[in-house]
Amino acid sequence: MAKVPIQELYCVLLDNLIDTIKDEDFRLTSQNHSNNGHVDLKARARLEMVEAGFTPEFEKQVVAEIKQLVSKPPVADAGSQRDMRSLIWSSIDNPESKDLDQLEYVERQPDGKARVMIAIADVDSFVPKGSASDQHAFHNTTSVYTGVATFPMLIDDLSFNLTSLIQDVDRSAIVIDLVIDQKGTLVSQNVYLALVRNRAKLDYLSIGSWFEKGGNPPDKVAAIPGLKEQLLLQNQVKEQIRTLRREQGSLHLQTTEAQTVAEDGKVLDIQEVEENQARDLIENFMVSANIGISHFLENKKLPSLRRVVKTPERWPKIVEIAAEYGVELPAKPDAKSLARFLLDRKDADPLRFPDLSLAIVKLLGRGEYTVEIPGQADLGHFALAVHDYTHATAPNRRYVDLATQRLVKAVLAGQATPYTLDELNGVANQCTEREHAAKKVERIMRKVAAAVYLSKHIGETYEALVTGINEDGTYARLLKPPAEGKIVKGERGLEVGDKVRLKLLAADPEQAFIDFALVKKLGKAP
Repeated sequence: MAKVPIQELYCVLLDNLIDTIKDEDFRLTSQNHSNNGHVDLKARARLEMVEAGFTPEFEKQVVAEIKQLVSKPPVADAGSQRDMRSLIWSSIDNPESKDLDQLEYVERQPDGKARVMIAIADVDSFVPKGSASDQHAFHNTTSVYTGVATFPMLIDDLSFNLTSLIQDVDRSAIVIDLVIDQKGTLVSQNVYLALVRNRAKLDYLSIGSWFEKGGNPPDKVAAIPGLKEQLLLQNQVKEQIRTLRREQGSLHLQTTEAQTVAEDGKVLDIQEVEENQARDLIENFMVSANIGISHFLENKKLPSLRRVVKTPERWPKIVEIAAEYGVELPAKPDAKSLARFLLDRKDADPLRFPDLSLAIVKLLGRGEYTVEIPGQADLGHFALAVHDYTHATAPNRRYVDLATQRLVKAVLAGQATPYTLDELNGVANQCTEREHAAKKVERIMRKVAAAVYLSKHIGETYEALVTGINEDGTYARLLKPPAEGKIVKGERGLEVGDKVRLKLLAADPEQAFIDFALVKKLGKAP
């Protein structure tokens, strides 16, 4: 074993000691603030990150590397790129998003088919395999969004600037070029390098509202000639893709997603993230793009990464749940039958559908990343009712997408694959484990933020649905704000699905506990 220079060893020990002191300071700060009736939410978020095994700050090696990169960014080989800057590219994301990974553009062909082009940010050129930024990204594998603080996978100078497809700036990209027929079927795919320019950074809320209500488009859309027609065409093609996906058994699951509205670490509101046609457009286009990348790599007969949700082992329990609604599902797992059941339940009882969706999600089991070896059976993605599915459309935010991008670029350049089979397995395992850890951190921080927000409303009443009853107690979900807690008084006789009015008794941000008392039963579970 090579000897470590004594100076380097001292530096490592000192860095570890400083990190330990920092972590303990944040822990004590969080506790002290809680005892004083206030929670430093940013400090709490950082503490949860550290305890979950993440590195919330960027190492000094990353900072030094990026300073050099910013002063002299890499220059793409113009001869290897198609110049597609003249197209009306646009992005749709959250209003506050800065790490823009993809742009969209669609053309209708003379035969009625649609050519759907998805431009993905070229992150690999700025984050070479083995670099300090790459090592940090591999450790965390994902950006973590806690509502009160964001912990990006890549440093801001990259994900918010150099590798972001920001508006009105020329950017290198990997274009996934798909041909979709009138039935929504993916007919063919091509992948190539291109130079693109985002004409408009749009947001889900304004575009979704316009799609659904009609009338004049948002000012940002109206200001760019041809963008209105382009977006309406995109939405039309999306409907064809979505219809086919549902016919094939893609599951429509709508769990309640609470979004913390915070400013300077203070919780201003807790809002529900609502579905709309703009979110639906991006979801369907990204699913199609990910399938296209999978087919592209599969045709090259090279090992690659896959996103899978295995056929559920707890299918009998799903059958039991459907039977409670008078629906008989097949004895063996069948995505199409489950998809029809879920759509019928959403139409019949939209109020309680998120809770049914959550129960089904838990029974389906977690998604995971695996390595697909040519010639071996693909496990597929049960919830999407597809095989050959990967993640490739968010390389600023997910490491598996960055690794997949490197596989694609190596093929395009005629180079050997940049990963051995063992390395790919390591990427798959690390990304699976860190994804679950990130979701846990985000879930805890949503609960903490909800407790902080509700701590100012003790004694007030709210309408809610009973969501769970077990040996630990009876739990409910408020309809507005979308927060969950425990019914500690008057819960006897309640059933899952009952609509109730509750009085807020207590909210403990430190423990993320919210307690209620039953005021009145408003409606019995159907």
